[in-house]
Amino acid sequence: MKLIFAPIGIVTGLLAGMLARKGFERLWAVVDDEEPPDPSDRDAPYVKLIPALVVEGAVFRLTKGVVDHGVRGGFARLTGTWPGDESASQR
Repeated sequence: MKLIFAPIGIVTGLLAGMLARKGFERLWAVVDDEEPPDPSDRDAPYVKLIPALVVEGAVFRLTKGVVDHGVRGGFARLTGTWPGDESASQR
């Protein structure tokens, strides 16, 4: 089943990444009128760079985690098999 789920996981991971990017951009627009600072920008001030990276990381992790868990749940409902590790309570 892991082989069957792999392409589904890859595609939904990419879609979740795009969704997370849009979510971060919208959230950052509430915080600051300027574009979020880029770590590769020589003049990016740490006072803006650090919060931007923290928020971006949290949004990406949250979005990808929720989407991944939801897709795995849907896959399990369709196939009867969870495509991943068992939970600690099921071991």
